[in-house]
Amino acid sequence: MIKTVKSVAGKQGKSNRSDCYIEFTLKNSGGLNIELKSKVESMYGDSIRKIFKEMCRFYKIKNADIYVEDYGALPPTLMARFEFAVKRANPELQREYWPEFNNDNLYKTKKDKFRRSRLYLPGNTPKLFPNAGLHKPDGIILDLEDSVSPSEKDAAQLLVRNTLRTIDFYGAERMVRINQLPKGLDDLKFVVPHNVHVILIPKCESGNDVLQVEGKINELKKIYNVKNDIYFMPIIESALGILNAFEIASSSKNNCALAIGLEDYTADIGTQRTKEGKESFFARSTIVNAAKAAGIQPIDTVFSDVNDINGLRESVLEAKSLGFEGKGCIHPRQIKVVHEAFAPTKEEIEKAKIIIEAFNKAKKKGLGVVAIGSKMIDAPVVKRAENILKLGNRQ
Repeated sequence: MIKTVKSVAGKQGKSNRSDCYIEFTLKNSGGLNIELKSKVESMYGDSIRKIFKEMCRFYKIKNADIYVEDYGALPPTLMARFEFAVKRANPELQREYWPEFNNDNLYKTKKDKFRRSRLYLPGNTPKLFPNAGLHKPDGIILDLEDSVSPSEKDAAQLLVRNTLRTIDFYGAERMVRINQLPKGLDDLKFVVPHNVHVILIPKCESGNDVLQVEGKINELKKIYNVKNDIYFMPIIESALGILNAFEIASSSKNNCALAIGLEDYTADIGTQRTKEGKESFFARSTIVNAAKAAGIQPIDTVFSDVNDINGLRESVLEAKSLGFEGKGCIHPRQIKVVHEAFAPTKEEIEKAKIIIEAFNKAKKKGLGVVAIGSKMIDAPVVKRAENILKLGNRQ
């Protein structure tokens, strides 16, 4: 005989737009009873009930009371919330209910892709997911770490998984920030099979942290027959991490970038983060040098004041002058400013054109090196010039 068990999932209240609240009671008899409260019940009530009935069949549930308050949740959110409620009632259930994969999200990425902007989205806030790609960030981060409360981490895993499978990213790089290890290793099961492009590894303090993630990903790729490349962006957020920056940056061929998180770093060294940034100059310069030495991209921290657009622009220009190639964003309005500030100037574009033209002429003559004035121009300088023109064309 099944013991009657009640569980809840989701968020309750009209302020939780695009979400839902579910009470699930597993019973011994009485069949399936679904009570739905929704403003869109007349249009989508039957479709919502169909989702829950199909999932009950999948989990072989024949007797249950299901109470749902819907605040405009999309199907992947309804599915994730219901799955979590079912598994809270029966923790032994291991099967996952995967929604159909959106073919628009089957694109790949490249290790050297431009990563000027990456937009953080809390992994337990589904209302932010559908339109994030419309703001044209270079990358969208579904966050399982700091923006998700400890009590909601498991629920966020399912929401992030379903989002990776269904929500259109509009060409943005598909990123997930996992939790600090060892918890983050458990997160990987919910993202690796679903065409994630980049895994952000928070609070990274040694190359071994990266290797642990790499080992778990390789294991999961074999289990789920995953063929796509998955790259890593370790985030350094402590004094120890800074001292081990090059070790971390060079620890895996799958590292594509190295980032810094200044809120935790400044707390770790016992100071306050300021707009001037004197307290973090050493750390940020170390990140740039370590990343460049390892041949990957240095990525700056987020700018936390979303209302200070001028301050953001100055921060990006400073980051660019130090050698950073990207910056984190916590609000869509920051994306355009970040792209504009990282864009090459007219002078940089003209200089790049001259370099490439001179190098191409030298190449036709069989020369590997050419001089412009008193400066020697070789392949690395040409590559930088080519990147400047690519950036210029993206504006």
